[in-house]
Amino acid sequence: MATVTLWLITISSDQPIHDIATRLSAEGLTVREVLEEIGCITGAADEATAQRLKQIQGVLDISPDMPMDIGPPGASETW
Repeated sequence: MATVTLWLITISSDQPIHDIATRLSAEGLTVREVLEEIGCITGAADEATAQRLKQIQGVLDISPDMPMDIGPPGASETW
């Protein structure tokens, strides 16, 4: 069974972001968030699906979504 990974997809601004999200979903991405203000979509899919999603018109980049934690106030390490 393929491992499901979280992805951050950067999209172009020449098409409505919700149209691109619909196409990504139809190709197998489980859409988590549509971040219209910054032109990104987050979602979950296996590696093979992520590679296929790169071919969708309007997709500029697909990268693994890396969780970040800024820590509590005054912490010396931020992640």
